[in-house]
Amino acid sequence: MHEPAAALEIDGLTHRFGARKALDGVGFRIQPGEFTVLLGQNGAGKTTLFALITRLYHAHQGGIAVFGQPFRDAPSAALARMGVVFQQPTLDLDLTVQQNLQYHAALHGMAGCAATPRIRDELARVNLLERAGDRVRLLSGGQRRRVELARALLHEPSLLLLDEPTAGLDMESRGFLLNHVRRLCRERGLAVLWATHLIDEAGEDAHVVVLHKGRVLATGPVPAVVAQAGDAKTLKDAFEHLTHAAN
Repeated sequence: MHEPAAALEIDGLTHRFGARKALDGVGFRIQPGEFTVLLGQNGAGKTTLFALITRLYHAHQGGIAVFGQPFRDAPSAALARMGVVFQQPTLDLDLTVQQNLQYHAALHGMAGCAATPRIRDELARVNLLERAGDRVRLLSGGQRRRVELARALLHEPSLLLLDEPTAGLDMESRGFLLNHVRRLCRERGLAVLWATHLIDEAGEDAHVVVLHKGRVLATGPVPAVVAQAGDAKTLKDAFEHLTHAAN
């Protein structure tokens, strides 16, 4: 039997900004239903990688495939299978929650009759249905992030990308987002790439990609990554050992 196509496959991805190499031969795979944590310090290259996957930049070298389809062959089809929560907020503060989501649905070609129940369902799942008519600027930071997550899921993607989604949020909001996304992996078979510098956001059952100065230092389930670091007993120990050795 053939192995099913990876939800996301990155192969030898290299990108430069002038003389500076932001990514250097990055490669890893994410399977359907897998919660993968892209773990790296600020400046590791996480946001550059997201920009390449979402076509904001074009890679100088290497390949990206989504469910077995090379991105360069069908970029629109690949993007249609993705939901994205970027590090920087992207909601229109002067529109209501409902209007923000309706606009996103229209961009994905969803008719109003299909979009309305999807908007209602996703807002209900993040406990914000009663705020649908409120302007976004009236929401807290954690609530805005939940709206962005609901928006990313409107078109029912198979791959969800989140770049530092809990940055600046309190513990309760962080926990809600993390638990909600992990539940989506279990219940919907959604493949997730969760980029963060916070080691505690990688649970023991997560897959981890350690990214440091544009290079992948280790990848695999948490126990495998810990084992790759020699005497390390925890992911925190392993991360510190791997990144220190690479400096």
